[in-house]
Amino acid sequence: MPYKPKRSCSYPGCPKLTEGRFCEEHQKAIDAHYNKYQRDPATRKRYGRSWKRIRDRYMAEHPLCEQCQKEGRLTPAEEVHHIAPLSKGGSNAMENLMSLCKSCHSAITAKEGGRWG
Repeated sequence: MPYKPKRSCSYPGCPKLTEGRFCEEHQKAIDAHYNKYQRDPATRKRYGRSWKRIRDRYMAEHPLCEQCQKEGRLTPAEEVHHIAPLSKGGSNAMENLMSLCKSCHSAITAKEGGRWG
């Protein structure tokens, strides 16, 4: 399947080509700005250094997307999803986590009304 052509970074004045919206350098800056000024402070506390350790350990044990595996596809996992969200009483326990690819994670989050609902 052919790849989409790269496009220029959406950051003002950046000439770099990228597959996403921003180049790697500017994506980090955009993410940092979002986390600092737009994300709820309570959410920032829940996703600190300890979460990164838990996430890395879980990804090492479950390197493939669990949703895709149920459908018979082998896709590398890119994100860890909380089955019961932390905001609704969920925890970081292994039983409450699921490794997913970006498309599956976006679909589940949109269906649950997460970030966009």
